[in-house]
Amino acid sequence: MKKINTIIFDMDGTVLNTLEDLTVSVNYVLKQFSFPERTEEEYRSFFGNGIRYAFSCAVPEGTPDERIDEMLPVFKSHYDRHCLDRTRPYEGITDLMLRLRKRGYKMAIVSNKIDSAVKELNQKFFAEYVDVAIGESEGIRRKPAPDTVLQALKELGSSKEEAVYVGDSEVDFQTAVNSGLPCISVLWGFRDRDFLRSIGASLFAKQPGDVLKLVESL
Repeated sequence: MKKINTIIFDMDGTVLNTLEDLTVSVNYVLKQFSFPERTEEEYRSFFGNGIRYAFSCAVPEGTPDERIDEMLPVFKSHYDRHCLDRTRPYEGITDLMLRLRKRGYKMAIVSNKIDSAVKELNQKFFAEYVDVAIGESEGIRRKPAPDTVLQALKELGSSKEEAVYVGDSEVDFQTAVNSGLPCISVLWGFRDRDFLRSIGASLFAKQPGDVLKLVESL
């Protein structure tokens, strides 16, 4: 059995607390289209499966798909300008990445967030630790399909036998399963332990430092 030397992280709810900026941007769009705004707590359960899915949850029932399609470019424009307003790494994440880097681990971020935002946020917060950052774009299936994980492994020169996935949601857990990777589910993100247990998760990190301990135990 190969030793784990590669960590694939989810972004939203795992390494970055993006909930407030996402909430502001989606509510901005809803207001522009004369739809009622949603609360941050509602959005907590909407995010994780791509922004289109989040909008489909946020708009009133029966909203035509064509209307949602019109909203997405407005969101992208607003979020690209405001994705750094309030977003910050979760406490302890930067220290975790520094420790992983010092121990020689390779790291990537894969996300269902728009690719331009993923790359901008990675460059802002994690550029000295994370070599590969991949988001949603044309021609590659988003999570829970394994495509972005497999692409990240290819770019890092790692095999799935050498890697572990770290995320906070049911989408992340299924992505790990579909990619053939063990999954560490974090408890500071958008989902709680009871929910994660209900979908089959069994490895939990209560705080970022637990990730390193769990990786070294695999």
